[in-house]
Amino acid sequence: MQELIALLENNPEANILLVSILGLLIGSFLNVVILRMPIMMFRSWKEECQGMEDELPDHPALKDLSKPYNLVTPASHCPSCSAPVKPWMNIPVISWLLLRGKCASCGTGIGLRYPVVELTTAILSGLLLLKFEWGWPLAAMLVFTWLLVTMSVIDIDHKILPDTLTLGLLWLGLLLNTQGMFTDLQSAVLGAALGYGVLWGFFWIFKLFTGKDGMGYGDFKLLAALGAWLGFQSLLTIIIMSSVVGAVIGIVGVLALGRDRQIPIPFGPYLAMAGWLVAMWGDEITQWYFSVI
Repeated sequence: MQELIALLENNPEANILLVSILGLLIGSFLNVVILRMPIMMFRSWKEECQGMEDELPDHPALKDLSKPYNLVTPASHCPSCSAPVKPWMNIPVISWLLLRGKCASCGTGIGLRYPVVELTTAILSGLLLLKFEWGWPLAAMLVFTWLLVTMSVIDIDHKILPDTLTLGLLWLGLLLNTQGMFTDLQSAVLGAALGYGVLWGFFWIFKLFTGKDGMGYGDFKLLAALGAWLGFQSLLTIIIMSSVVGAVIGIVGVLALGRDRQIPIPFGPYLAMAGWLVAMWGDEITQWYFSVI
């Protein structure tokens, strides 16, 4: 064990490889969360609110609420033929390549999104070692990264940001910063309050002038969570970066891809991307920004 620790301490490449492999494994689990958590929410809404059937997606788990459905049950299976996913079919990225992106039983295509999520989680996890050494800050930033990946893809799929994730991220950031892990507690509390309040203000100003909702309340909570982790000082950079990237991608989508400009664009992924970049290189980004204006 001591030899392994010594190897890791003296071999940065081994560290990155180890954390990236962990990221691959976690990415496989995140795919389950991304798929099932929204359906679990929709089931809860259907139970609590009558008349929502037309607003919910067509999914087998929403037709019979008597059958259990959570992150564990039912076991992983093909949505087309219900064939169970065997352990060898569940190896991150490798199984998708071996199966050539198709179900082994019925040949139905398996979305490219699954290996992309796994690889993205692995790469982002490994990159954390460029800034953070082994210890609690690295462990915390791994959780931070994994939650941002999960929320981003759920927002892309369903245009929702589950409170379980946004508020969990917010409270975790505040708790960690009671010990000053990433910023002092006062900055964290102000970051949470201002993060929510700024977007809440933009929301109502936009609605006052246009009569439309410019974003969802989940975006307020996500920015509040980022402020709780990184402090109020990070908010301006996060807002500018996410707004610019979102505007560019939106314009490209309309002009190059012919996307309907009336279709809302989820803002959560841009906030998550900006928040992660600021967590990694916030000071460098701020210095560069002020050097070019």
